[in-house]
Amino acid sequence: MRPRLLTGTITALVTPFSGGQINHSDLKRLIEHQIRGGIDGLVPVGTTGESPTVSHEEHIEIIRATVEAARGRVPVIAGTGSNSTHEAVELTMLADAAGADAMLVVAPYYNKPGPEGLFQHFCAIADATDKPIILYSIPGRCGIEIGVPVIERLRKRYPHVRWIKEAGGSVDRVDQIKQAMGDDITVLSGDDSLTLPFMAVGAEGVISVASNLYVREVSRMVRCAQAGDFAKARQLHRQLYPMFKAIFIEPNPSPIKFALVRAGVIGDADVRLPLSEISSANAKLLTKVLARLDR
Repeated sequence: MRPRLLTGTITALVTPFSGGQINHSDLKRLIEHQIRGGIDGLVPVGTTGESPTVSHEEHIEIIRATVEAARGRVPVIAGTGSNSTHEAVELTMLADAAGADAMLVVAPYYNKPGPEGLFQHFCAIADATDKPIILYSIPGRCGIEIGVPVIERLRKRYPHVRWIKEAGGSVDRVDQIKQAMGDDITVLSGDDSLTLPFMAVGAEGVISVASNLYVREVSRMVRCAQAGDFAKARQLHRQLYPMFKAIFIEPNPSPIKFALVRAGVIGDADVRLPLSEISSANAKLLTKVLARLDR
């Protein structure tokens, strides 16, 4: 079956910094690394892109720079979520104007709205654009999940709300979503280590941290699963699994930035407070895991 729009391997891009400022040359280099590796899409200023610590102006600057560097070769899916509905609507409208092809919108974090508030929040965002919206459910960070009834209501009202990035860590949850909506909803894994089991029950790809560096490897695993070759996909998953776990040895994106510097893709592992660069002890552990993939 031919892959559908906004499926496959999509990278949750890091935002390269140097001296506390956005490093645009490193961002362009990272995007070229993605394109050469055969990526299916790019997500600037998601959590991996340190969206909580960039200014409003920087947020749109990163989206605009990604659109310009991608040059239409792959879709650019801008992170535009917020726990403020007004801010999420404004970011969505600005990202739309900046040329983003789609939006990734996380559930409101910290304020923990109920189902009706959650529904109305996403309605306001969906009313602000006619471009595809990928819902993003990550209860470990937000304190709530986007419930299946809320997804169903949104899907019925808005033809451009038909994707969800699922990062709740549960295969059962993916099955619940697919049982309720079938092919009417596209599920993308939000956890590299769960991509293969999620795809086994109907997910159609991943929004990946690992593919910042291992573009070809993660893409190959996903394409094997898309083609129904789960034996080969399982073999690739087992090769990549230690790396999938190791890049979260400390809070994301510190480990993957270290890995990108080690590989020469970007020049600086800077992260913004309250994050810190990976510790020397964990850097050594991560290096051992990465070295095994280098062979």
